[in-house]
Amino acid sequence: MNLNKNYSGAQRTSNSCATRIAPRNGDADKSGNAAKWTFIQNLAKAPLSWRRRHVVLAGAIVAVLVAAGTTIPTWALAMRDSGHAPRTMLDLPLPTLSPEDAALSAAIDAANSDPLANDGAWLVVKVKSGQTLADIFQQQGLNASDLARLLDDPDNTRCLRSIHPGDEFAFLRNDDGSLRAVRFDRDDRTRVVASFGADGIKQTELDRNIERRTHVAHGSIDSSLFGAGEAAGMSDAMVLQLANAFGYDIDFAQDLRTGDSFTVLYDDVYREGERLRDGDIIAATFVNKGKRYSAFRFTNSAGETSYYSGEGRPLKKTFLRTPLDFSRITSYFSVARMHPILGTMRAHKGVDYAAPQGTPIRSAGDGRIAFRGWQPGYGNVVIVQHNPHTTTLYGHMSRLGGYQVGQHVAQGATIGYVGMTGLATGPHLHYEFRVDGQHRNPLTVTTLPPEPLPGVELARFRSQTQPMLARLNKLEATQLASTK
Repeated sequence: MNLNKNYSGAQRTSNSCATRIAPRNGDADKSGNAAKWTFIQNLAKAPLSWRRRHVVLAGAIVAVLVAAGTTIPTWALAMRDSGHAPRTMLDLPLPTLSPEDAALSAAIDAANSDPLANDGAWLVVKVKSGQTLADIFQQQGLNASDLARLLDDPDNTRCLRSIHPGDEFAFLRNDDGSLRAVRFDRDDRTRVVASFGADGIKQTELDRNIERRTHVAHGSIDSSLFGAGEAAGMSDAMVLQLANAFGYDIDFAQDLRTGDSFTVLYDDVYREGERLRDGDIIAATFVNKGKRYSAFRFTNSAGETSYYSGEGRPLKKTFLRTPLDFSRITSYFSVARMHPILGTMRAHKGVDYAAPQGTPIRSAGDGRIAFRGWQPGYGNVVIVQHNPHTTTLYGHMSRLGGYQVGQHVAQGATIGYVGMTGLATGPHLHYEFRVDGQHRNPLTVTTLPPEPLPGVELARFRSQTQPMLARLNKLEATQLASTK
């Protein structure tokens, strides 16, 4: 009995030791199996809670793999276009274009459909001072008959007979040198492409996008109106507009004072994003010798556009303050003056304005030419009859304007040019103002102010000008505050 027990214990001890001894003679398979068995034995001996966590984890992994295997093929099949799936086409309504957008779209379509529009062989010619379109056709060696055909269209005639320096014409020739097409701007908004063929002229009109951009400017007189305008960022042409607007109330040659100021709301014209030209003065104020004047551009119901005061009265008076741009007054109206040539005392019945030779002389008001020619002492002279009672006289002209006796002349029209004909020591204009044959001082003669706009027009004028006036007042206040 004891021997058996001892044998069994020896045997158990021997087996237990065998599991802890590394295999010999490279018996890897037996070692691996022993290791696996040991792991299983240990797992079997582990607590129940530990085994349950592993089982749950393994189950979760299996569930994820099963779900992926089921979903991905189904999604792939859903995304695959078999070519047999039914499709439904829906007609969705497009938004309605505004008239401006529709016109622009039509112009773009016309330009894209015109085979000449993108042709790089156009020869562009800019109009020079004094040139006519006939001169340009001749210089380019083009047939005058093509120009005649182009002028057959009355719309073309109106614009092509009054071209200006800087205007552009583009020409496209055939292989034999003959005119294939000509391109020009009929007005700011309309470009014309005229194609010449055996069966006549085909014209395509393209609408070009025009916009007006508004600006404000404020200036103070230091040395001159033009200097103040330039400092305020205004062009000379815009400064001239300002002077013309207030020219009936302010004599810019003798009334201007240092410290006078102006505030202007104006615009300029852009075409397809590029500046084209100066626009118009929309509203302005001018402080001269402490008195404030205002001017507002307004178009009445008859379609006539002019400037009005803040009270709605036209700024345009019956007569201009001065009939020309001048440098200074050399002699005033006087009942007794020493004549610079005759050396005797005699009345000077007008005003002498010194100006360069050839300066244009304007008619002071509407009227008819009563006389043009030579008169002793006056030299070349023009007399304008404005009404049954009033005439104006312009003397010492170098040459007369194109108006003949009896012809109607508008206020501001050029009737002659400054000279020194007759009894004159230098180039100047002698200007007289007569009422019923009696001489009056042109610098002090006054006429009744024009009537204001009628009731309905006045209400429309005020509704349009109030926002402009508020903007001008705000800018003036800002400038005054910054000065202080």
